[in-house]
Amino acid sequence: MAHGTNAMLVGMRRREPVSVPRAPWYRTRGSWPLAAVAGLYTLAQLVLVRPGMGLGWDETVYVSQVGTQAPAAFFSAPRAWGVPLLVWPVASWSTSTELLRVYLALLSGLGLYLALRVWRGMFPTRVLAVAGALFATLWVSLFYGPQAMPNHWVAFGALATVGCFLRARADRLDRAALWGVAAGGAVMAWMRPTDAVWVTLPLLVLAAATRLWRPGLALAAGLAAGAAQWVIHAHLSYGGLAQRLHDASEVQGGLGWYFAVDDQMRGLMGRALCRPCTGALPSPVITAWWFVLPLLAAVGLAVAVRARRTGPTLLLLACAGTAALPYLFMIGYAAPRFLLPAYLLLAIPVADALFHLVGKPDGRWRPVAAALVAIGLMGHLAVQYAVLDRTVDRTTADRRDWARTAADLHRLGVRPPCLLTGHEAIPVAHYTGCSAANTSGNNANNTPAGIRRTAERIPTAALSRPGVAPPGYARGWQTHESADLDLHLAPVPRDNGPA
Repeated sequence: MAHGTNAMLVGMRRREPVSVPRAPWYRTRGSWPLAAVAGLYTLAQLVLVRPGMGLGWDETVYVSQVGTQAPAAFFSAPRAWGVPLLVWPVASWSTSTELLRVYLALLSGLGLYLALRVWRGMFPTRVLAVAGALFATLWVSLFYGPQAMPNHWVAFGALATVGCFLRARADRLDRAALWGVAAGGAVMAWMRPTDAVWVTLPLLVLAAATRLWRPGLALAAGLAAGAAQWVIHAHLSYGGLAQRLHDASEVQGGLGWYFAVDDQMRGLMGRALCRPCTGALPSPVITAWWFVLPLLAAVGLAVAVRARRTGPTLLLLACAGTAALPYLFMIGYAAPRFLLPAYLLLAIPVADALFHLVGKPDGRWRPVAAALVAIGLMGHLAVQYAVLDRTVDRTTADRRDWARTAADLHRLGVRPPCLLTGHEAIPVAHYTGCSAANTSGNNANNTPAGIRRTAERIPTAALSRPGVAPPGYARGWQTHESADLDLHLAPVPRDNGPA
């Protein structure tokens, strides 16, 4: 990275000038381009992703903690309560997936708008608007915008936190910026505490190195407030924070040195979870933007050096790097959503680079460069739409299969209160209104003896892949076929026959 970390520290010590408007940054005047981008982002989610797409596996876990459709699913060590709190205003009283999707799409548009608006005055509004558009048109951003997942909110919190940190550094009297630093840190920690630490590591180092005590303390307070529930729960249910971190690492396959760059590349073709991540790499047409992204970010840094705003751009790049680091080099699987915070942090330097490439210092356009950039962006948008369309169709079909399986279970007499176990028991249980139990794996929360005892009281079924024998405790249970699953039904409880 040009000039390295020392350049950032020197720039901060010298109070490198940052163009900040005299009017308070939180006023909305002149921010209509950002609002337009955010509004179109919400509209695109509702049109392209479709609110009727059923809940995914992780979503059923989060929603069930506060929802009324099914008992709360097992909450494994890495998960945090940010998403359940986010969906509580809707899920606590409604089981409508469509309503939840619309609510989250509107909220994600608002989150993008607020995160971008923090940066007004540090970058031209047109750069911020294009940065928002670049992020908003990524298939992974559109796909996960209306979903009950944490990574989007870490991204919005990250961008807002870095911007507020810079504002608090520039103006010690800007109390709103300090509150923004704390709020952004809290949002990230509510959603994914470990991700929040990785994202903010450059900010914490910079605060200590340059004695920016007020922004540093505000950030530390926000992180602590957001992670407090996770830490308390660790001591109450996991035997302490160290044990919970160990358990979380085990769920993720054990943290260590892994070269997961190629795994993330495989995820770019629309694989929501690449675990195990095998198979051929996607076409270069699909992955081209991924390799262009860091190159444009480097150009953006060069532009920032010339414009004497090295600090803000370098800080964005540093936080993007630490946000991506664990998912590229420390876990042995991949999911495209993991890199959403890095994508949003990189969007501003990339947009800055694009304007530099197509325009001259005197404001005139470079026709040839502008045409090439326009062609490249149109091709990029076409690829993103193609991947999104295919991913939505496939995902919707998979979740319809879960709904059909739930209908088959209801028809066979498995109705609440009930218990499901085995393959895909957690999402199918949510659709059926049952509890879920597993005796092994990352979601183990019961024993074979416990399941047999439960089967004597309430309707119980074990799920398996077609043709695969059920678990030992379910041998002899009656088998029925469903959508891509075999249903093994326990004998009817003596005191609770089929409905």
